[in-house]
Amino acid sequence: MYIEVLKSKIHRVTVTEADLDYIGSITIDEALLEASGIIENEKVEIYNITNGERFATYAIRGERGSGVIGINGAAAHKAKVGDLLIIAAYAQMDFEEAKQWHPTVIFPKNNKI
Repeated sequence: MYIEVLKSKIHRVTVTEADLDYIGSITIDEALLEASGIIENEKVEIYNITNGERFATYAIRGERGSGVIGINGAAAHKAKVGDLLIIAAYAQMDFEEAKQWHPTVIFPKNNKI
């Protein structure tokens, strides 16, 4: 049996840009991606602490050290500049393996490591 468990979490980052005209996705500072273990194009769940919205999209790499958290495309209706977010990624694994699994969770300050 396989189950889905938390793989990576970026806890409490602030949206720095929102672009309705972009194709889609969330732009995340490359340093945050690296520290959290999230890779470009990976599916992520977004939990908006400010307004309670939840949505899924995929991660794209932003400039390293910029602190960018950009909500792109239609998702820009669900998160505005200044909103606080949790970004989570999940993995499927064998039930026994999952019992021993420990996710990578980071707690950035001002969108920086």
